[in-house]
Amino acid sequence: MISVDKKVKVIDGCTPGQIPDEVLSSPEPLILKGLVSSWPIVQAGLASDEDAVRYLLQFYQGQEVAAFLGKPENNGRIFYDENLTGFNYDTVSTKLDFALRQFATQADNPQPPTIYIGSTVIDNYLPGFRADNDLDLSQHNPLVSIWLSNKCRIAAHWDSPLNIACSVVGHRRFTLFPFEQMENLYVGPLDKTPAGQAISLVDFYNPDFEKFPKFKQALEHAQVADLEAGDGIFIPSMWWHHVESLSPLNILVNYWFKGSPALYGKPVNALLHSLLSIRDLPPAQRAAWKMMFDHYIFDYCKDNFSHIPEQAQGAIGELTDDSARKIRAKLLNQLNR
Repeated sequence: MISVDKKVKVIDGCTPGQIPDEVLSSPEPLILKGLVSSWPIVQAGLASDEDAVRYLLQFYQGQEVAAFLGKPENNGRIFYDENLTGFNYDTVSTKLDFALRQFATQADNPQPPTIYIGSTVIDNYLPGFRADNDLDLSQHNPLVSIWLSNKCRIAAHWDSPLNIACSVVGHRRFTLFPFEQMENLYVGPLDKTPAGQAISLVDFYNPDFEKFPKFKQALEHAQVADLEAGDGIFIPSMWWHHVESLSPLNILVNYWFKGSPALYGKPVNALLHSLLSIRDLPPAQRAAWKMMFDHYIFDYCKDNFSHIPEQAQGAIGELTDDSARKIRAKLLNQLNR
């Protein structure tokens, strides 16, 4: 495993379930020590894995969940196959109670097959769980999900929303990088990914510095966070994070929220559309469009458009629910031609 010297800053003395005001505006990740230590699921897990499973299953309604199953020789790595045309795991539908029994069956196996259930919406699959196991983030309308696995590792990736991830059972390690390290992380395909986001192709347990030499530069900017049960971590938007689940049973609850008005679209859609429409233009045209994006987007200044009456500014004016609907309608009309 790689060695990282810099530790993520720790915020001690968190009031259980409450997010300190300074956290959500932090430009860097923060460990929120003991944030969810009072949750019943955490207390059950500290007693035993069996108690945690028993507590969780009282909310389960019997629906099937999606699970990744990996071979023991993968050593818990969720990744591509050798040619990057497929993956090193099978995706299956299973019952949650059956999957949890498999964790127990494999608990003493030094090299178990990987069992990973990711990003499962709690309110859909475990109704009532959040009544006693929740953070006070209702004003941000978060997407709240549960993640369950035995020992496994998820390649470094980024998420657009803000993220508060809570380790409720087991131990986890996050290795994080600011987004500007993207080039040094050797990112894989955009459109074929294990779980929706492009990932680093570097194996953090056995990095190949001949194939990925700039990864050494990325490590100079890395931060590591080791989470005990009851701890949370705040991950700012766009920070790369590699995640290791280190116990025979690991349960995490996370909160994704935009930190911006709901009317805003997904930036990755603009990226994909730009790949389709701009990337392969002749150099002079690409340069012109770069200037266009700088003018309207990246170097946007309201004063640059003061020569246009406010009521006539349309798409370049203040974004409202109405103007956002009009922009989306125009985009759909253009894309459907």
